[in-house]
Amino acid sequence: MTTAPAEVLPTNPTPAPRRRRGTILRIIGVALLAVVVVGVVGFLWWAQPQPLLPEATAALSSTELATYDGSGGLITYTPTSGTPNTGLILYPGGKVPPAGYAPQARTIAEAGYLVVIVSVPFNFAVFDIGAAQPVIDAHPEIEHWVVGGHSLGGAMAAQFLSGSPGAAEGLVFWAAYSAADISAQGLAVASIYGSLDAGIPSLTSPTAIANVGPDLTTTVIEGGNHEQMGWYTGQPNDPPATITRVDQQAQVIRATEALLDAVGDPVR
Repeated sequence: MTTAPAEVLPTNPTPAPRRRRGTILRIIGVALLAVVVVGVVGFLWWAQPQPLLPEATAALSSTELATYDGSGGLITYTPTSGTPNTGLILYPGGKVPPAGYAPQARTIAEAGYLVVIVSVPFNFAVFDIGAAQPVIDAHPEIEHWVVGGHSLGGAMAAQFLSGSPGAAEGLVFWAAYSAADISAQGLAVASIYGSLDAGIPSLTSPTAIANVGPDLTTTVIEGGNHEQMGWYTGQPNDPPATITRVDQQAQVIRATEALLDAVGDPVR
């Protein structure tokens, strides 16, 4: 008996259009991945922090009048003279490490206030607008809070208050302004900036002034610029100051302490 040969089924090759479509999708995927990688690398390069001056890192220490604590990603100064009932929370400016504001923070603490500088991702406060809330929660002994900061940090402190009305009684701008309307909160507000700051049109616009309400005190530091609001260098497009950083800082500290005095009481 003869067995019939098995039927051989024809093999259908993948159609050429399908192969081309798969190749195109792989090329697009590789291109998108390359764009993402280049974007991330570019952002990390652009977001390199501003160099700190020696005075900044030197202030990361305690004195007879204020105790330094660098735990929890925060820079905290507590007066040694007793338990304060008024506190200041500072947001750093864009690309400026928190230590860039340590010298003035420590000096303010020595005057009898709790002062905390928050740390934010990539040194951009826009990535952690609510950074002040955990600080407030951790210090129930503080009855009166002022929040604020430098440049972008000050703007994000105002944005925090926009979403958390009643969290603070005062707001301090170091060369900053509020893009949010928080005028109904009845905040005591201090706006402090140098007369040579290139951002003055934004700091003093009618909208910026109206956004914070009537209780606004303005301090213009003659001869001061943007960079000298902190202890760092490399601020782009910043006119050179005609006064020393020490002089500008003394005026920043004095105006900030006046606001703290207005909303609470220092340890005496």
